[in-house]
Amino acid sequence: MVPCQVPRWSTWIFRASPQWQRTACALGASMGQQRWLSLPWRVSGPLAFRGCSSTALGVPRVMPTSERYPVQRLPFSVVSEEDLAAFERIIPGRVITDPEELEVANVDWLRTIRGCSKVMLRPRTTEEVSRILRHCHQRNLAVNPQGGNTGMVGGSVPVFDEIILSTALMNQVISFHDVSGILVCQAGCVLEELNRYVQERGFIMPLDLGAKGSCHIGGNVATNAGGLRFLRYGSLRGTVLGLEVVLANGTVLDCLTSLRKDNTGYDLKQLFIGSEGTLGVITAVSILCPPMPKAVNVAFLGCPGFAEVLQAFSTCKGMLGEILSAFEFMDAECMQLVGQHLHLARPVQESPFYILVETSGSSAEHDSAKLDGFLEQALGSGLVTDGTVGTDHSKIQSLWALRERITEALSHDGYVFKYDISLPVERFYDLVMDLRGRLGLRAKHVVGYGHLGDGNLHLNVTAEAFSAALLDALEPYVYTWTAAQRGSVSAEHGLGFKKKDVLGYSKPPTAVQLMWQLKALLDPQGILNPYKMLPARA
Repeated sequence: MVPCQVPRWSTWIFRASPQWQRTACALGASMGQQRWLSLPWRVSGPLAFRGCSSTALGVPRVMPTSERYPVQRLPFSVVSEEDLAAFERIIPGRVITDPEELEVANVDWLRTIRGCSKVMLRPRTTEEVSRILRHCHQRNLAVNPQGGNTGMVGGSVPVFDEIILSTALMNQVISFHDVSGILVCQAGCVLEELNRYVQERGFIMPLDLGAKGSCHIGGNVATNAGGLRFLRYGSLRGTVLGLEVVLANGTVLDCLTSLRKDNTGYDLKQLFIGSEGTLGVITAVSILCPPMPKAVNVAFLGCPGFAEVLQAFSTCKGMLGEILSAFEFMDAECMQLVGQHLHLARPVQESPFYILVETSGSSAEHDSAKLDGFLEQALGSGLVTDGTVGTDHSKIQSLWALRERITEALSHDGYVFKYDISLPVERFYDLVMDLRGRLGLRAKHVVGYGHLGDGNLHLNVTAEAFSAALLDALEPYVYTWTAAQRGSVSAEHGLGFKKKDVLGYSKPPTAVQLMWQLKALLDPQGILNPYKMLPARA
């Protein structure tokens, strides 16, 4: 389907070796997990933040979204001193109006989207969220739910002066069943901390992301995050068993079941998974955690061409079967940037493409034998020209850092135009090659990497600075190209603010209209995360 042309501003903001090595080469410093929102939170006095200047933290000013984009504020009410007093009664001491603290919450982590919210609320319980939203609904105050603020499409920060509703203090584990592996927790729990919690009990979280040290499980569910374990454990739509959600009018929808089978009526939780905070605020999650693998191996391999990458993937699935847990790919330019900007050493000889293969199972001997068989077959047939394997934790982390830190390396290369798309695997790299020819010297780098195992390409174009001419060459070309392959313009990052107007490239008008009808039913005043996910109505 090819829809009407939409505004093109949605991404502004943004050698053969006789044998493989059974050890990982030194790769430099591995990525430390860090919290992007690391400032101490303080409670300030009456509403004092009147402007939108960006001078805190000594970093370059990020242009307000309302100045950079053609977007107009909807007729919501403005927060008053009476509103602040009401919030203070609901959550004493947790109403934030200090400009420095708001500066952090108003800007996305890519520092490309910036709102002008003057107040942030930090509830601890579902009841507090309910009372807050009930007040906002009565007063027609717009609300921006915010978790770890690690999104890539501007969905977690205000566009104008929406109230920021932070889930950072909703970080308690409610229950964990050590037989079924079912975890029930509040929405503000950090993914890495949850993974550590369940690992101590012999399980792992079913998803893993580069932002795991900061992202919240509620935000993961609200965006239907994919990540590095998708190939093995599937989508959150399958592993999330139940949700507790507060609707726009303050009604608490308790669907926090821990049952794997419940065939009674509509599966309402699916409405909120991937809804990006536009239909309700997720306050608690019930999720199925798989047993922790007893044996993990990671192979980092060089391939002579993309055809060989595809053949290696097919061979890998056939020979590794149930123990295959990840199959990632990156091109040579990705590896060049990781070395140039992050000083991570390439562990294998230079190749046009690289793949990372992870196996997870219950028997080290069994899994190593299967992986060795695959590597022998791949090397012998020329699908792989060089490789290294890590079996201990530090080596595995070092190899994964080469893949997980690509986004970080790109951010050091200049202005980045980011695209997160799904394509049939046979056309997976064609768009990268096409764009290199189309853009020529106007782009510093055009790179492709991602989750080949589930058809998710991360396409990134870097330039010295933002260029309208370069944007014109990219959009809507990337979207029409993707639509022609019946792909998706957003594979796992969601639509947020940046991509809301390209929804029509992946969904027909009838589907978009139904989405608007659901929004009107659950949030008739439109106060929840306005200006996000759905295209503006004509």
